[in-house]
Amino acid sequence: MRYFLLGGITLFFFTITGKKDIFSDAKQLVVVVSPSKTSVGARLWKFERHGNIWAPVGEPHEVNLGKKGLAWGRGLHSAKPGLQKKEGDQKSPAGIFRFGDAFGYAAEAGFPIKLRYLPITETAICVEDPNSRYYNQVMDAASVTPDWKARESMLRQDEQYKWGIIVKHNLPAKAAGGSCIFFHLWRAPGSGTLGCTAMSEENLLSLLQWLNPAQKPLLMQMTTADYDSYRKKVALPKVDY
Repeated sequence: MRYFLLGGITLFFFTITGKKDIFSDAKQLVVVVSPSKTSVGARLWKFERHGNIWAPVGEPHEVNLGKKGLAWGRGLHSAKPGLQKKEGDQKSPAGIFRFGDAFGYAAEAGFPIKLRYLPITETAICVEDPNSRYYNQVMDAASVTPDWKARESMLRQDEQYKWGIIVKHNLPAKAAGGSCIFFHLWRAPGSGTLGCTAMSEENLLSLLQWLNPAQKPLLMQMTTADYDSYRKKVALPKVDY
């Protein structure tokens, strides 16, 4: 996109074998799992790697997924069989992803943050038109000649984008592969999104201040069954929904 541990806590050991992979460099891991592909409710965990140990950070908390659950998105994972995410399907992308920039309505974050911060203005939009050259980009509409028929204002009246983080999904953009996926504030517990992952302001601010690009953070978002399948191949921390 253009626009832009340990008394009393269980530790998780892991080993990496064979060729270097995306988990080799990752020292932060965000795990979002849901009980099924159609579930709106999910749970989020944060982990930090210290040597060969994954240590949990804080307590897991509830998040909301898309109104119609999950479908495999386009990220760092290999192609998966089954339902694939499409533009407008109201499903959150399942898979492994990087995080992009943070954003918010404030001119400055006003608290310690390591992600690049993008202040949202009245002309900030998210392009949802697969036929646009700016598809799947968050950008300043006033800086280019519009060629889109569908876009979303980032300055929402409901303030769900008061704080947010861009998820690097569908990059480079494939037409109709799904656009503008964020972590943002929820409308209410259990209220599904149009494809993003939403949570309380307290939990989102905690995540914003913890994420560090230098630690190569990864997002794993999928069903518990799919996450367990990954754990059999690459030793990852255990989570219990």
